[in-house]
Amino acid sequence: MAKGIYKNRERTERRISAATSILLCALTVLAQIAVTLLLTHLLKEKASFVYGVLQFIGAVVAIRVYLRTGSPSYKLSWMCLLLALPVSGMILFCVWGGTHQAKQLSLKPVPPIPQRESQRMLSDMNQAALSRRSPTWGRLSAYLQKREFWLYRDTAAAYFGDGEAFFRDLIEHLRQAETYIFMEYYILAEGTVWDEIFAVLKERAAHGVEIHIIVDDFGTLTRLSDEMLRAMREAGIEVEVFNPVHKYISRIYFNYRDHRKITVIDGYVAYTGGINIGDEYANRVERFGHWKDSAVRLEGDGAWGLAALFMQMWKMLGRSFPNEDDFYRPRREGPKTEGFCQPFEDGPLNNPDDPVEAAYVQLIASAKRMVYLTTPYYAVEESVQEALCIAADAGVDVRLMIPEIPDKKFVYMVAETYWGELLRHGVKIYKYSPGFIHAKSVMADREAALIGTTNMDYRSFQLHYEDAVLFYHAPVVEELLEDMDKIMDESRLYTLEEWEKRSWLRRTAASLLKLGAIWL
Repeated sequence: MAKGIYKNRERTERRISAATSILLCALTVLAQIAVTLLLTHLLKEKASFVYGVLQFIGAVVAIRVYLRTGSPSYKLSWMCLLLALPVSGMILFCVWGGTHQAKQLSLKPVPPIPQRESQRMLSDMNQAALSRRSPTWGRLSAYLQKREFWLYRDTAAAYFGDGEAFFRDLIEHLRQAETYIFMEYYILAEGTVWDEIFAVLKERAAHGVEIHIIVDDFGTLTRLSDEMLRAMREAGIEVEVFNPVHKYISRIYFNYRDHRKITVIDGYVAYTGGINIGDEYANRVERFGHWKDSAVRLEGDGAWGLAALFMQMWKMLGRSFPNEDDFYRPRREGPKTEGFCQPFEDGPLNNPDDPVEAAYVQLIASAKRMVYLTTPYYAVEESVQEALCIAADAGVDVRLMIPEIPDKKFVYMVAETYWGELLRHGVKIYKYSPGFIHAKSVMADREAALIGTTNMDYRSFQLHYEDAVLFYHAPVVEELLEDMDKIMDESRLYTLEEWEKRSWLRRTAASLLKLGAIWL
């Protein structure tokens, strides 16, 4: 009875938050800025000595920001705010940037799922074999292995450059689940795609298959109803909502999101990539023209790498499994295939160590002939920007594929501030003419590729929980290249002359938005 009352109360809170959370967040931020600016003005006019002390304190805090590890752009923006407006800066810094807020979320400190000693030894052997074949990619794999992201062989990979094909394949493999299904998505939206998936999940749950699902609250806030959540739980599906907005609204923690997209079936089949669960991802509804996305399926040993990431997050959210960890390991050997794969993750708890951003930099810097990238958003650190420019100056064929039709116009304006420098150094920028490209991928020298959930921006690199898979000398690298060639065939080449024709007002607004984006 008490449990039912609690669930009813939880549903009521979520229903209220869905309508008011974003508005309350905006009002809270505006109120804080208005009050602190007024306080700054009054102190400066009425108490110059006190204001001088505050300026000194602001300078001390700015020095501390400079000395701590982390993003140079992020530190510079806070230092400018602290020195120019010390009162406003210090209050906002305490709210948004002072301590590592992600650690204050209700996430339990859970170590990675333990790897068997035999598998550790096998990963070491794989890493040595890759290093012999390609010392460059061996170094990248060693960097990730040091962070307990293991290198796998015996894994068949299939690439999907179309959402409809991805969902058909996903549903077919979900029907074959015998032991368990894990699903973790930033967006899980009701619609025809979800109806088809949910029908399969209900059928599998009725046959005793364990099903665990994690959804991000912000991503699903207006797209997954309480009635559907209740129907999922009544069907025997375990559902956990990541970072409920109503729970953390008073502490402005809504920035920290679970942006991962993972499905694992019996520890043997796993999917990840840019595709969320929603009709627009299959182009069953039109948003921003044609929606171009990508995903990859792992079949074999490497699928366990994504299963382990899900299991750690499930435990961090305070949940448990009905069986021991070993129960969820694959129960058959993977197929003998060419190449290697390495699933890994990133998140704010790692900061300032950012494995995904580091992998991007190493892929770009290590490329000798070509490096192609797809991303819906672009707002990167100097290290990524500089790596792209240096590679292009060194004669590497660097190509960046971005949307022609943006889904967030202000974010698109911020991205424009970076493109001029890239174009001057010879980076080719392709705008996907049919619509919106949401795929997140990198391909280097037709030898290594990254497919994952990470956008090339501050939020993905610094604030979100993300995942990706690196492939080395695997056939899927060629599949990705073929899809990238199709994207460029349907895109138009963006020129430096076009970039320079932007209006003065647009340039100024974009620069201000860029600074605000770093603060937030």
